[in-house]
Amino acid sequence: MFRILVLAVGLLSGAVQAAGPQTMATVDRASWPQQLDSPAAFDTASRAEILMFAKMLLASESRDEAALKQQLGIKQISLDSLQTVRQRFWARLLQNYQLAQLSCSQGTEFCPPVTDLTTLRQQASQLLIAPPFAAWAQSSADFHRSYLNEQLRLAALFPKVSSEIALFSELEHNGDELVDRQFLLTFDDGPTASHGNSDLLLTTLAEQNLTGIFYVLGSSLQARLQKTSATALQGLYAGQCVGLHGWQHQSHSQWGEWQDSVSRSNALLRQSLPDSYVAWFRPPYGQRLPDSGRFFQQQGLQVGLWNIDSQDWSNKVSADAAGQRVLTLMLLWRRGVILFHDIHSKAPVAVPWLVQATRGSGLSWQDCHDYR
Repeated sequence: MFRILVLAVGLLSGAVQAAGPQTMATVDRASWPQQLDSPAAFDTASRAEILMFAKMLLASESRDEAALKQQLGIKQISLDSLQTVRQRFWARLLQNYQLAQLSCSQGTEFCPPVTDLTTLRQQASQLLIAPPFAAWAQSSADFHRSYLNEQLRLAALFPKVSSEIALFSELEHNGDELVDRQFLLTFDDGPTASHGNSDLLLTTLAEQNLTGIFYVLGSSLQARLQKTSATALQGLYAGQCVGLHGWQHQSHSQWGEWQDSVSRSNALLRQSLPDSYVAWFRPPYGQRLPDSGRFFQQQGLQVGLWNIDSQDWSNKVSADAAGQRVLTLMLLWRRGVILFHDIHSKAPVAVPWLVQATRGSGLSWQDCHDYR
């Protein structure tokens, strides 16, 4: 979501504010010398990214609190949250590497044996790069160093500043629950005006035989309905899934009217798009109150977060860069919910590129209707 926003969370003792990261991780995948045209090729690239991210994660553990504050550009750090996120990352990296090493054979690249977390940490610290992968190694190291900073920053601020970095209840989902090589596309902040980027993206998905969850803003949906008919919108979203993003794009951890925002947009969505409606709410900026689960349960809603962020909202991230970032994170996390924005022009370019780049790799695109 829009990380350039100044995130404000009210506390009894005052307010903690944190701006978004100054830089966002991007990578040039042209430096990877192989095509991802088979499950084994996907696994090789996956092992490489896992080992590189693990190397950066390991290095971050040697920094004390003062160094981390300077590195992440924040004044306060939740060390407990940081430790919890690090432990979760290590568990996922171990699981993912062990899945990826099933395709290892004699002479396959990036195949040091890993049996447990200790050996994974050892192999990451001793990562050796063969000459054909030298350009990739530099690009990947820069990417994962920057990406890890993004994640550690979110972790250091949580739960004072809530985000997608962690869950509050069983009603919340971020894609970790999907099976290996399975990915769900999601798109925030629409719909645009008629014949805008939302329409273009919906046409693109139809051409690619893909589905996704469109998290729409109630105010934008109402504005679109006033310019066209509900029937026309039902046809536009036919075959897709539409969830709610609140009435306005405001932090639902700070806005006094957040409950009305949810219930009002939920009612409009169910009435205007009954065939595409899914009972999912995505909080703007990923921000919600720690104890909001009971309200969502009463509304019959689940909370849809994400674990792969394209950062396509930023003017610093091109459509090409967004696609390459997403693909690298797909290789790293091996499953997940991918966040794009249909109000911008990048998803209609990045999504077809992702499909083409991973054709034959053995991954699957989750049908939005089957996501639970």
